[in-house]
This record gives sequence, structure tokens and C-alpha cells, in this order.
Amino acid sequence: MNTFEQLYGRPAEGEWAAPGRVNLIGEHTDYNLGFVLPIALPQTVRAEAARREDGLLRIWSAQGREPVTLRVADLAPGSVPGWAGYPAGVVWALRDAGHEVGGADLRLDSDVPSGAGLSSSAALECVLAAAYNDLYGLGLPAAELAVLAQRAENAFVGVPCGIMDQMASMCCRPGAALFLDSRDLAMRQVPVDLAGAGLALLVLDTRVKHDLGDGAYAALRAGCERAAALLGLPALRSLQPSGLADALARLPSELVPLVRHVVTENARVEAAVALLDAGDLVALGPILTAGHASLRDDYRVSCPETDLAVETAVAAGAHGARMTGGGFGGSVIALVDQDAAERVAAEVTTAFRAAGYAEPRTLTAVPGEGARRLR
Repeated sequence: MNTFEQLYGRPAEGEWAAPGRVNLIGEHTDYNLGFVLPIALPQTVRAEAARREDGLLRIWSAQGREPVTLRVADLAPGSVPGWAGYPAGVVWALRDAGHEVGGADLRLDSDVPSGAGLSSSAALECVLAAAYNDLYGLGLPAAELAVLAQRAENAFVGVPCGIMDQMASMCCRPGAALFLDSRDLAMRQVPVDLAGAGLALLVLDTRVKHDLGDGAYAALRAGCERAAALLGLPALRSLQPSGLADALARLPSELVPLVRHVVTENARVEAAVALLDAGDLVALGPILTAGHASLRDDYRVSCPETDLAVETAVAAGAHGARMTGGGFGGSVIALVDQDAAERVAAEVTTAFRAAGYAEPRTLTAVPGEGARRLR
């Protein structure tokens, strides 16, 4: 394993970490300025870093990717293809916002599964934002760093994601879910004591890779924005459940399911927060399952593998399950009794084998810490 000193001939100035995330409920609501409820995972992207005075950005990854050397002054949207666009985009976004930052040597490592719907890209962006914030003495608050990281993904990489992933990676706290209002970024840490309730949150990575830059995600967002415009709303967040039936009657048929999902999903987030506040974690199960049905039938971002994982987990005794993340593959979460976790995971694995699918990877989600300096 190449250490930072072996790579660059000098010690790092520090090391930072930023986590992946699991979203309990609130999918495809953030870019509609709605509610989300993510937790941070223990799995993180880590960055050792040291400043450079010559304007070069040198990036090395322990995941075996080709090392990259870039000139900070030459960074522009679309100029850095592939994985390196995410960290490079953060440096560009900081400079574009008027912050005087220069080059750096970076050594990256990660145990956040890539392409699993667990926001490995946001974790990569956020660890760079946290590192640069300290290295260059910017003094920016976590929420502002999250917004800059989102801008990197939107404008530099070209993925029109909402703000949830970056806010989760920057702002989540241990033992809590982040109840985030994407309209004004108001947030509240809602306690989630899974172990105290005798529960566990399984994450079942279907190993189906998704590419949110392939146009499908952008088309969904464009459809929602078109629907809001037709209804005379700034965003679908402004449409309340009481007005849903009337609104749907005024829309073209192809937009009806998108709007129905967004409005009902926002309501599911608020219901989930009320249950967490009341300490009734088991009752979250049906909300998760209803959320999956909406993503499958209305938003149509599920796939056979995620559907099978949800159906099998629920049949095996999970209180509820749903796909998490943008969709088109990725992971499923299942709320289970602690003593049933291994059995539920085993039954999903058996079902995948019988269907001829790759064996899913399983981990247990424990609400963790957002981006931070390690040393």
C-alpha cells in the first residue's frame, strides 16, 4: 500500500473523512424542494492532503484508479472526465465562488461501495470540501460546503442531483437522522435508536450499477419541473396532499405519476419523523414499503433486483423495505428485528441465486458522523 509520503515525498498536513449515506425515506424529493430523512453510514471516503504552491492538483486513489494531475487554473465544467471530476469539481466550485484556493496533493481511500446508491460520489466531494476548508482556512460552515459540493456535481460533473446527499455527508450526526427541508435547508437531528428498539437496518447492495448521468435522472427532474410550471408552482413541494387530486386532473397523463410520488413521498417523510419523535420505530416499516411501491409504480426507478430484494425481505419478516438512492439499481434497506437480520439477509441471497442474479452484499447501517477531520 502506497503511503502519502511514498507517493509525494512529504507528510500529509492532515486526514479527513466523509461518509456515504442511506436515506430512510424521501426519495427524489430534494430537487423538488421537499423533505428528506437520511442517516450517515460508518463507511467513509478518506483523504490525506497537503497544499501545493504551484497550482497543481495531484490525485491518487487506493481503489486502483489511474492517478490524475490537473492544473487548478484550467479547471472548467466538463474538462475532467470520470471519477476525478468529483474532487476536481469541488476545487473549481470553491474558486468559482471566490475562494482563493490552490493546488494540493491528495491520497484517497474509500470503503463506501461505489454504484450502490449510497452516495459514494457525494462522500468524495464532501471529503474534498472539508479538507480544503481546513487547508486553506476558509472557515465555511458545513451546510455551505454541502451546497458547493452539490454545485460541483451539478455544474462541473453534469449530474443534476438535489442537495440531500451532500447535506447528509456533511451534516449528519451519530445516532440521528437528518430531517432536512430542501427548500430553505432548515434541519433537525431526529434521534434514531435502532438498537434500543431491538431493530437493525439492513442494507442490501444488489450490485446493479446505475449511472445517474445517463439522462434518466435528468428526464425525471425535468418532468417534475414541467409539472410545477403547469400548476403555477415554484416547485412540487408547494403542492399539499389536500390539493393533489385536483392538480392531477389538470396535468398531462405522463406527469401524473411523477407528481403523485413527490407529494405522497413528502407526506411519508413527515409521518416517519413523527414516528421517530414518538419512539415508534417499528411503525416505520409500512412507510418504507409504501415508499418503494411509489418508486416502483409511479416514479419507475426500481428494477427487478431491487423489487425482489424488497419482496423477499418483507416475506421473510422485515417490518418494511425499500430501495434507497436515485434508483436504476443500487441498494435496498430493510428494517428488521436484530435477531432476524441474518435470516432475512440469507433469504434475500437465496432468492437472488435462484433468479440468477449476482449475490448481494449486506451491511448494517448505524447512524454515523458527518464529514470531519481525523488528524
